[in-house]
Amino acid sequence: MSGCRHANAETIRIVSPSALGCEECLKIGGWWVHLRLCRECGHVGCCDDSPHRHARSHYERTEHPIIEGYDPPEGWGWCYIDEAEVQLPDRTPQRGPIPRFV
Repeated sequence: MSGCRHANAETIRIVSPSALGCEECLKIGGWWVHLRLCRECGHVGCCDDSPHRHARSHYERTEHPIIEGYDPPEGWGWCYIDEAEVQLPDRTPQRGPIPRFV
């Protein structure tokens, strides 16, 4: 299903979400459209349709390429490097209720 060359045990891990929403937006009082979860470290950031695009910023800063759709846990994956869908082995559960903004 995937044209991704980066989906492996190093980039797709079992992670704990870093926040109950976009970590950076919660700190600055921002809002998001959708959430993305880094499957390498658990960072929760906002999608590219959100004003601050924190998930992409996290990828650019850390080079962690694989994200999971995370609001609610959707189970699909994406590789920023190959711009391709990724088959994830599991779905990360939410830690608690996630606030909605848009």
